[in-house]
Amino acid sequence: MNENLNYYEKVGLKVGLEVHQQINTKQKLFCKCPTIMVENGNFKTIKRFLRPSKSELGEVDPAALFEYMKHKEYIYEIPEEASCLVELDEEPPHELNQEALEVALMVALMLKSNPVDEVHVMRKVVIDGSNTTGFQRTAIIAMGGYVNDEEGNVEIKTLCLEEEAARKIAETEDKVIYRLDRLGIPLIEIATAPTIKTPQQARRVALRIGRILRATGMVKRGLGTIRQDLNISISNGARVEIKGVQDLNLIPKIVEYEVQRQLKLLEIRDELIRRG
Repeated sequence: MNENLNYYEKVGLKVGLEVHQQINTKQKLFCKCPTIMVENGNFKTIKRFLRPSKSELGEVDPAALFEYMKHKEYIYEIPEEASCLVELDEEPPHELNQEALEVALMVALMLKSNPVDEVHVMRKVVIDGSNTTGFQRTAIIAMGGYVNDEEGNVEIKTLCLEEEAARKIAETEDKVIYRLDRLGIPLIEIATAPTIKTPQQARRVALRIGRILRATGMVKRGLGTIRQDLNISISNGARVEIKGVQDLNLIPKIVEYEVQRQLKLLEIRDELIRRG
């Protein structure tokens, strides 16, 4: 392990985790619809086109502009037993789900995080079609805290409560079909500081966070209910985010492969500089 640690210290590896976990509440985050998946039915549909808008700083997010340039049509299937006008963005959001808030606070205390004085719901611009509004509602619940690990404690940066995205059903070159049953399910997002030093430590920290979440007895289980995003960087390299990892055993390999990829790119850069 020490040889491993020395190698990754030498290349300047830094890894941060974002863990997303669905909460098993009776109702969604901003409406009274149940948090169930609807697999079959004759669904009504609506069609939307989304476009980016300027932020409060007067700038357009480059990622939002990139999605807009695809000029895709978004079709939403409407399961009546698991969606309402809130999901369609035809009705204002209801009061924040108090059951979901209590679960988020419970997790915050288990991570020794500091709850904020006031919870303010914010918007993240998202125009890949996964939300009918063109943004995701999210709220910071707590900051700070840590996860114990044999290679050193890993700091928790933020714990947020946010709404889950719509479920992608199909995609073609110019069209994406989503189902609204998953949209609005309460989701906890736990973000660590980029202080994870090795691929195996990244796996252990993700596992410990998952165990803390399951210890509440209030989280959903099964494929797709928990996801990890990995933020990976090395010295003189770039920070790369790898999204949606669901198998913990893949985390070490993903980190190792990304380190090797960036090292090879740096070798190519140095060779091109040498050749002038």
